[in-house]
Amino acid sequence: MVGPSVGAARKVVVPTAQSSQEQSFDVVVVGGGPGGYAAALYGGRKGLRVALVEKDKVGGTCLHRGCIPAKELLETAAVYRTVKGAKEFGVGVEGVTVDFSATQVRKRKVIDTQHKGLQGLLKKCKVTTFAGTGSLQPGRVVRVEAADGSVTEVTAPAVLLAAGSVPRTIPGFEVDGRFVLTSDEVLDMERLPATAAVIGGGAIGCEFASMLSDMGVKVTVLEALPSILPGVDKDVTAVVVKSFAKRGIDIKTGVRVQGHEPAADGASTAVRYSSPQGGEEAVVVEAVVVSVGRRPYSDNLVAPGCGVEVDERGFVKVDDLLQTSAEGVWAIGDLVATPGLAHVGFAEAMVVVDQLLGKDPVPVDYDKVPWCVYTFPEVAFAGLSEDAAREAGYDVVTKKDPFVGNGRAAIIGETEGVVKLIAEKLPDGRAGRILGVHMAGPWVTEQLGQGYLAVNWEATADEVAQFVQPHPSLSEVFGETMLALAGRGLHVG
Repeated sequence: MVGPSVGAARKVVVPTAQSSQEQSFDVVVVGGGPGGYAAALYGGRKGLRVALVEKDKVGGTCLHRGCIPAKELLETAAVYRTVKGAKEFGVGVEGVTVDFSATQVRKRKVIDTQHKGLQGLLKKCKVTTFAGTGSLQPGRVVRVEAADGSVTEVTAPAVLLAAGSVPRTIPGFEVDGRFVLTSDEVLDMERLPATAAVIGGGAIGCEFASMLSDMGVKVTVLEALPSILPGVDKDVTAVVVKSFAKRGIDIKTGVRVQGHEPAADGASTAVRYSSPQGGEEAVVVEAVVVSVGRRPYSDNLVAPGCGVEVDERGFVKVDDLLQTSAEGVWAIGDLVATPGLAHVGFAEAMVVVDQLLGKDPVPVDYDKVPWCVYTFPEVAFAGLSEDAAREAGYDVVTKKDPFVGNGRAAIIGETEGVVKLIAEKLPDGRAGRILGVHMAGPWVTEQLGQGYLAVNWEATADEVAQFVQPHPSLSEVFGETMLALAGRGLHVG
């Protein structure tokens, strides 16, 4: 077992401030986001005495300023898009509009319901929650400073750091909440701008671009790399690029933003950027969405003398079981240089708590975790892309097939998309082990499960092709593509 046993809490005697109170637990979790609350719930259910420190609200960025509110707004966009296209189904609808303030009310209702449910679960698992900013002190003491300035110190033989992340910013685009916005401000907008520039064409930037465009905003995406959605298989990215272009989203890749100057009318600003050819251009918009990723929120998290190493980018250094360089201290989620996904935080939390319970957990295989992008069309994948597989030295065989021939896709009126499979090529040229499953299209984020299992169980094309798919269903595209990869294709080419 890695780290100290937590069969009984060990109180560490350290000098404390006169105003402080001290309490002892089996494990102290700093941060109440997905990784932190997952560790608290799992540990509590297993009988550990858990303290959870959170400066804002349990649920963290994911619940309050990230995954949940973003997907709620994307769902509003989907409903609006569907209603506008209702005439194709013989349903007459006139005068369709978006009341963005009303969708914000619904968003907050969704968040509040989830938040109350999470609070109830924590209480049921007998997790003690401390409201305040936590910082690790020497001797595995966590100092909790509340909003009123009072201090509580909690101790345990095990400490889990899960403080999460905050949006990155870039020079020349200081966030003012009026013209320049990060994800935090976008998710709280009460009205939609007429025009917007999204700086950053990664998953979050593309989600915002898709959502805003579907609700009538003229969107320009500015991406420094040669393509949007870096890391996504090129054939899947091509589907999104084509859809964005058809909907009027202007994608500019290979550009570098220089800054912006508010216009004299006070209602817009000009975003300057350099083109790939070296010239300078500008786009005038009412809002600038800075979506260039997130950075670990490790500021003032670890006091000197704790023995926890933090790299130059702010990430806490850990081993493959998430233990830091300090005995009895672990770190998970956005604090560590692993995929910044909520479900990765869940998995990491369980790896840590299993160690505290004396188990021998399997480290998370980050190369095979599921990824989902909730644009229209959606993107979902697990495992290696074709290019990544070749770069890793694999001789591969691939198969891709579109959604256009799928009966269910035709019924719902969403035929844009593709399923692409990457497999290791056997000596006889046939497809062997599945290395990657990559999809773009309708509800592929809900279809990824069988592809994820195929990749992680290292199944072969022949084995997965034996699975029977329901008809008519969107998942038939995956099944048909797998049959074709195994040399048994029916409806696909």
